[in-house]
Amino acid sequence: MGNDRRGINYGESTTLDLRPSLHALELRERLVAFMHEQVFPAEAEYHAHRDQAPPDDHTVPLVVERLKEQARECGLWNLFLPAESGIGQLDYAGLAEISGWSLELAPEAMNCQAPDTGNMELLHLFGTPEQQGTWLQPLLDGTIRSAFSMTEPQVASSDAVNIETRIERDGDEYVINGHKSWTSGANDPRCKLLIVMGKTDPDAQRYRQQSMILVPVDTPGVDILRSTTVFGRQDQHGHAEVIYDDVRVPVTNLLGDEGGGFAAAQARLGPGRIHHCMRALGAAERALAMLVDRATSRVAFGAPLADNAVVQQQIAESRLEIEQARLLCLHASKVIDESGNKAAAALVSMAKVAVPRTALAVLDRAIQVHGGAGVSDDFPLAAMWGWHRAMRIFDGPDEVHLRTLAKMEFRREPELRP
Repeated sequence: MGNDRRGINYGESTTLDLRPSLHALELRERLVAFMHEQVFPAEAEYHAHRDQAPPDDHTVPLVVERLKEQARECGLWNLFLPAESGIGQLDYAGLAEISGWSLELAPEAMNCQAPDTGNMELLHLFGTPEQQGTWLQPLLDGTIRSAFSMTEPQVASSDAVNIETRIERDGDEYVINGHKSWTSGANDPRCKLLIVMGKTDPDAQRYRQQSMILVPVDTPGVDILRSTTVFGRQDQHGHAEVIYDDVRVPVTNLLGDEGGGFAAAQARLGPGRIHHCMRALGAAERALAMLVDRATSRVAFGAPLADNAVVQQQIAESRLEIEQARLLCLHASKVIDESGNKAAAALVSMAKVAVPRTALAVLDRAIQVHGGAGVSDDFPLAAMWGWHRAMRIFDGPDEVHLRTLAKMEFRREPELRP
């Protein structure tokens, strides 16, 4: 893969050795055992709690807290953050995938659940010692949760420079006014911190207008209106619509510097997108396993579904697509480790488009082979499909990533000349 003539790196690494370290392999063995011995048996209790709770109840089922204790005891805690875990993105990628086998339980059990992971990365990179002590440490301990408040209902938030929320300085305070949507996690009663992105200087250069600020959720003027459904489902943590009405916080709550919000958002999204993609591959693996199990256990027209050539082709295509998508994610993770987020930007965009497509294709095949049961809640496939369809929109819609890739391709100096 060549380099852009303007200096944009297309993801070259010094080596394409994508093997995990010995320590990561040991963690993988521990995590697989944890999934089978603790997480999968807990799913029924989790879903029973969610089914019995009212739609607007976002309290966490007790089984999640038990799983968190068990994960800590197994050393499967905060694996996403190299400063805490001692492993890089390549090593974590394979572990994030396994956590995706049970997306509602495993990532949070390991304290590797979005949006907390991205917020912890922000606080680790840009937080002052005081901010880290007040917010980062409790998040690392798993005693509180947080939310990231950037998307707005009145503007196209796929372009972050469109945001209209104002953050204005008034003496020793900042005053925040705005209307946010999809502030995921804010409905959870454990959520204590909102990281809000708004404009501190609308007249500045396009990418220097925005800043990030830390807002305790109980600050006067913060009004969490509701949680938005995803394909008719309420997620446990919620996706909040929030009004900020003359919200005042100390100037010491600024995260990073004024005008640094856009750059900080990009730093947050790089590894986070790959983590989402790897978890999605884990979901695809589970869907494929369910597809194979259904095909071998169900008989139609006198023979197992597995004997049907169409079903065999669906299984084979699914395996091909998963392996191809995984290699793309691992390559991106390797480049992040060696050269940083910016160098891996093109690969991350490729993965963000390719992986949800793969997960949805495999899930669709698994649903089809399950027949009517596949679209019911008797199996997790329908809920999994809904989340991964949404993944084509959050963290940048497909169209934005494809636009970015096309522009980079037009500027690239190719080795092959027609």
